[in-house]
Amino acid sequence: MPAYHSAFNEFPDAMQAGSMSILPIRTKIRGPAPLADTEQGDIIDETLDLFRANSLFRNFEIKGPADRLLIILILYISDCLAKIGSARTVPTQIEASKMLNTLSVDNFAIPGDAGFPLNAHYAPPQSRADAEYLRTYLTQVRQELASRLVERLYADGTGKPSKWWMAFQKRRFMNRSLGS
Repeated sequence: MPAYHSAFNEFPDAMQAGSMSILPIRTKIRGPAPLADTEQGDIIDETLDLFRANSLFRNFEIKGPADRLLIILILYISDCLAKIGSARTVPTQIEASKMLNTLSVDNFAIPGDAGFPLNAHYAPPQSRADAEYLRTYLTQVRQELASRLVERLYADGTGKPSKWWMAFQKRRFMNRSLGS
């Protein structure tokens, strides 16, 4: 059974930085990302929907530039779940939100950096300005993804993260980690 790919691979007006799509997102967080229509889903919704299914796969065929962004976001969700799962006590929703917000703005490797785990599959940004744009875009997307992930983790109202999400904290998509 093949992995699920991004529906945004065919997005008509997507900019690119390196070999990744810069897709619009619905957000209130300041940053360079184009704003998406509030009526439609965006790449973050798609990542959250596909995370659990795709994290079961060890192989993933990249079919377009949106798939490259999807891979990075799935790996970031894995790191977020591992961070929440490694806490001494079960974090409340507010504590988890603070932890993940800190994780999202921490320094991280982008394609072309020596510490990036998937450099073989990604082209580095063309210039220093493109690299900085990509870093700020990914920071904004990570912040928005972290806030939406916390909403989904704590949606049941019990004050504890969903066991159906936390079961995936040790799973590694493509046996990789962003190393955050």
